[in-house]
Amino acid sequence: MTDATAPTEGIAIRRPDLSPARVRRRYAAEARFKTYGRLAIAAAVIMLGILLFSIVGRGWTAFFQTQVGLDVFLDPNEIQIERNADGEIVDIDGDFRGLVNDALFALFPNVEERVERRALRNIVTRDAAIELRAAVEANPEMIDQTARIWITSSDDIDTYVKGQITGIETFEVAGVATPTGTSGEVEILTGANDFSHIAAEVTARLAELSEDRARAADAARATAGRLQEDLAEIRSELEATSDADALSLLENQVTRLEGQIQSLLSGAETASRDAEDFRNRAETVGGMEELSNRLPSYLVEINGGLVKLTAVAAERAVGEVLIPLESTASAQPEDWGLISYVIAESNRRVKDNEVAWIETLRDRGQIRTVFNTPFFTEADSREPEQAGIWGAVVGSFLTLIVTLVLAFPVGVLAAIYLEEFAPKNRLTDLIEVNINNLAAVPSIVFGLLGLAMFLNFFGLPRSAPLVGGMVLALMTLPTVIIASRAALKAVPPSIREAALGVGASKVQTVTHHVLPLAMPGILTGTIIGMAQALGETAPLLMIGMVAFIADVPSGFTDAATVLPVQIFLWADAPERAFVAKTSAAIMVLLTFLIFMNAMAVVLRKRFERRW
Repeated sequence: MTDATAPTEGIAIRRPDLSPARVRRRYAAEARFKTYGRLAIAAAVIMLGILLFSIVGRGWTAFFQTQVGLDVFLDPNEIQIERNADGEIVDIDGDFRGLVNDALFALFPNVEERVERRALRNIVTRDAAIELRAAVEANPEMIDQTARIWITSSDDIDTYVKGQITGIETFEVAGVATPTGTSGEVEILTGANDFSHIAAEVTARLAELSEDRARAADAARATAGRLQEDLAEIRSELEATSDADALSLLENQVTRLEGQIQSLLSGAETASRDAEDFRNRAETVGGMEELSNRLPSYLVEINGGLVKLTAVAAERAVGEVLIPLESTASAQPEDWGLISYVIAESNRRVKDNEVAWIETLRDRGQIRTVFNTPFFTEADSREPEQAGIWGAVVGSFLTLIVTLVLAFPVGVLAAIYLEEFAPKNRLTDLIEVNINNLAAVPSIVFGLLGLAMFLNFFGLPRSAPLVGGMVLALMTLPTVIIASRAALKAVPPSIREAALGVGASKVQTVTHHVLPLAMPGILTGTIIGMAQALGETAPLLMIGMVAFIADVPSGFTDAATVLPVQIFLWADAPERAFVAKTSAAIMVLLTFLIFMNAMAVVLRKRFERRW
């Protein structure tokens, strides 16, 4: 018997085009495709690098904290110590804030005005009394002595020391400088026109301000002209109408426009006068020119003191003493200096006198930067210098425990039933479709479900890790089920057939053979689902975990927040120091996520079996 061969006569067979031109085009298309893929990967890596560089560049400073060293006299009359029968300290109380203030005022005895004394008190944290009390509790032998206590600085001072407020520029001087006093308002004379460049900069700035005010005046007049045209049209309508309601409405519009026009014309007149004044001052040659707080601050370091200049000419300057001078002796060029705080005082929170105090303390060795341990050991605070992430980390840990306890066993058991025992019918098909759909549902929907069910219906405590974990368990459950089913499906059928062939039951086959082999994949999917839950914010906002929590939670029903929500809260805070805190918290969160994903990869590589 022979195989029949179909006739091929009359059938056109299309042969592939193997011409050199065709081959070159195909190779060129493959090369372009590879290039596009490399470019896409490079673009993704570059954008990821920019993101990480931005986060790290802003956040690394939050891992360090500025401290101010104060020589505090621990007056025994101001400190009360309570001891028990064994002589052990039970409680310490006293006016610790007053002791801190006395130490601050002793640093700069010339500071006497109430506003300046308040600014001097604010160079340290508002919790300075708590830190001093803790230092005394740790070492009670310091009482009745003067001890160097390192107190955390305020957030503004910390930001300045880290170089985020203003830079300091130094100028060369050539003449001998002579001050006329040691405090208050003084005049400084120099024989080499050392202040000429400041006068030139002031003149240029005045010219710019004149142009800005002139443009503002022209813009106000132009706007007033347009409003006058609108006013003329409304008045024409007013004369042509007889309806009472329309008349009232038009009269109100006329009154409003007249007020706006008058205000604009008045503002334009004021701006014109300012422009003229600035122009005249800029054109004046050789006279004393006052320095504005819109300009950089210029200061003279001379005879151990510091003078902030308020008016300058080429060869002399007038200023206000910030740090008292030791004498009125003439200073040689190498013994005095001219510096500038680059950012104008009106554009920064740390004023010139505060910068002068901090620089003086830095020269005395009473400013230091240390590792910011409270950032990792304290909970949230309204004061940026005291705020930490430990409360949020504990809240995240408790929430993830609840999530794991609920999602892992339920998800794995559901996957085993659907993959190994459930009959293939419309009902199971519907369940599988719904599980896949739930994996794509926005997370905030689960938050709404938790709000409606767990809080409103069951009355569980708001902002608690218990409720947060239940909500995240609902969100993570589809991911665990899908990953577990995929791991179970990857086990070869021969394993099941061999177990059943030697007499094992279906349950024994699954529990003793299939499940152990699928467990690495199940754990990998579970870890990825938990990492997703760790980074979620929206569902937890719906159940109240956005509240300000100043204490570290100690149980599953205590009020708590989680790390992503803490980042959300800090990102919305007005203080500049929270910018670095936000980026630092993001770095910590990314570290946890990278660790969890790395653990998933290690488990997969370590226990994976190739069939």
